Amino acid sequence: MSKSLHKQAALFVPTLLALAILSQNALADRYRTTQSDFGGVGLLQTPTARFADEGAFSFNANRVSPYSRYSISVTPLPWLEGTLRYTTLNNRRYSASEEFSGDQSLKDKAMDAKFRLWEESYWIPQIALGFVDVGGTGLFSSEYFVANKRFWDLDLSLGIAWGYHGNRGDISNPFGGLRDSERAGRAEGDRGGNFNTSTYFSGPAAFFGGVEYQTPWDRLRLKVEMEGNDYSSEPGDPDFEVADSRFNIGAVFKVRDGIDISAGWERGNTAMIGITFSTNLKTGRGPEKFLDPEPEARRPLPAGVSGQTVDWANVSDRLKDNAGFEVEEIAIKDREVIVTGEQTTYRNEAEGVTRASRVLDNSLGEGTYDWYTLVNKPRGMAVSETSINPQRLRDYEQNAADTEDLRRGIVNATPSVVSKDVVHTAELDKFDWGLSLGYKQNMGGPDGFILYQFLARVNAEYRFNRNNWVRGNLGVNLLNNYDKFEMRGTSNLPQVRTHIREYLVTSDVVLENLQYTHTRQLDRDVYTMAYVGLLESMFGGVGGEVLYRPFDAGWAIGVDANWVKQRGFRQNFDFRDYSTWTGHITGYSQTRFWDILAKGSAGRYLAGDYGATLDLSRRFANGVTVGAWATRTDVSSEDFGEGSFDKGIYFTFPFDAFFSRSTTSAGTIAWNPTTRDGGARLARQYGLYNMTNARNIDHFNDGFGLMTE
Repeated sequence: MSKSLHKQAALFVPTLLALAILSQNALADRYRTTQSDFGGVGLLQTPTARFADEGAFSFNANRVSPYSRYSISVTPLPWLEGTLRYTTLNNRRYSASEEFSGDQSLKDKAMDAKFRLWEESYWIPQIALGFVDVGGTGLFSSEYFVANKRFWDLDLSLGIAWGYHGNRGDISNPFGGLRDSERAGRAEGDRGGNFNTSTYFSGPAAFFGGVEYQTPWDRLRLKVEMEGNDYSSEPGDPDFEVADSRFNIGAVFKVRDGIDISAGWERGNTAMIGITFSTNLKTGRGPEKFLDPEPEARRPLPAGVSGQTVDWANVSDRLKDNAGFEVEEIAIKDREVIVTGEQTTYRNEAEGVTRASRVLDNSLGEGTYDWYTLVNKPRGMAVSETSINPQRLRDYEQNAADTEDLRRGIVNATPSVVSKDVVHTAELDKFDWGLSLGYKQNMGGPDGFILYQFLARVNAEYRFNRNNWVRGNLGVNLLNNYDKFEMRGTSNLPQVRTHIREYLVTSDVVLENLQYTHTRQLDRDVYTMAYVGLLESMFGGVGGEVLYRPFDAGWAIGVDANWVKQRGFRQNFDFRDYSTWTGHITGYSQTRFWDILAKGSAGRYLAGDYGATLDLSRRFANGVTVGAWATRTDVSSEDFGEGSFDKGIYFTFPFDAFFSRSTTSAGTIAWNPTTRDGGARLARQYGLYNMTNARNIDHFNDGFGLMTE
């Protein structure tokens, strides 16, 4: 069975780094959840109806012969759990051809989902519905209903499963004639990746369940379970040793907050050992920002200072250094000071506003002006303005006002055009550069389970003015094991992504991108952007985007169009013969429930196919985002290849989570089970929706809440 790779499947190593750095939040409750062997909350081999806290994130690794399992589990919503898993089948080769994959064992990838149907009450247990390997190869696919009821330190579970977890078949299918009595496998030639709904809840079924006991010692939990699988139909070696018992026992020991070690005896003849790292994406704050400057201490205004004698250049410098606000101009209208510029340091906009109020008070004197207004103008586009009543802030700091009073003294609005007296215009800082460490990783292919590369990156930007700039990124190979990368991609479509091997191994020095960008605001709610250059590692060209986004409306609509040409494998200024038009119409809808952003795009993709992409993401108040996407185009499953259609998950972490200095930057870790050419989109460097995020007041309120907790 062939497996494709994805150049940005950088998931496990960066994730472990995130787990090490994000603040660990103890699940101090004695009834905290623990992970199963498959990943996701459960006992040993079986799931339960329990869910980890909202925002919980776990990495789980365990070994129970002949399988080694590595999984990531996340709870983006209180009633939803998702799990991504790789299973190493040590009793089965990756392929029959040693020339293709050597003696590497088969790696099976899967995605699971569990939904809470009913929350536990005094009399009624908690009930959940789950799907194991919901769209993968089907080697371990299963569906189940399970219920849990807690009695003091005992948590009892009982469920019914179909498929892998119901292979014992000790009960008849409760759905009777509604489903097939036999569970059909995937048809020959099936590429996997599809939701094979025809097999759901079909075939034999079995009961499973167990009990988890929290011992008087808080660190130790004990588990006993009854399986519904008899191990008579395991994938791999037909001589697999079947179970001597359907009962498993185990224990979980909490080493410290965020680290569990588990051990058990399963199938009556096999030992299990595992480890789990966990954190909470919702509540994690990152390290203390001790490298940030302290907010300016309040000081009395020197005698003789007035609006005409203020050193505005000094004020501008201090606003940048202390409040993170890079000033474009400062103006006065009646008793209001209006500062126009861009917040470049504090992701939490409320913190930047309150710091700026301190700076202005120290320069202008308390009581001189009634309002300080900061107009946020990223990349020369006026996105939002925030006005603060400085007296409210002073009262709050002196405990004369509460948090609600302070919030009422801050007004968020769309930028307005008013007559004002400009007292200072700041000079643009035109050049910026920096060094960073890059990492690329490819997982699950025949050449090796993990192929990695560490890069030194040089980033540079030159601004011609606030709306026009050129930015480039040069990568230099430091360390990699891509010498093992032998598999060459094949495709029934134009090879817009499956030349990944050639792009990764041809040169040690690559110009990852070099792009000239122009932005313009056409109207109060209309933003545009045009760009030309080496747009990403595989394509260069020219394109543009238009976005209509009303202030705090919760929705937006955008259009992008691009003509691109495929770059040479050395990633310099050479190009290949392939060129195409690509572009999409995208609608954005920000729900008020759990801050879910739904993005729907329709248009033409890089391989010339037409279709649509649905992207759903959950953003937590601290800026961490969990999302998933799926794309369907007019390319058939056969032409698409393994996986049947494009899909994946991603995590976006603000760099605040890693550093002791505030920053507005963020990084994305994406996982795509296969690299194919169908549904491939241009990896654009900038998007107007993200550049105009300050138009969403909810983001300001999230930051305000964190600041005043």
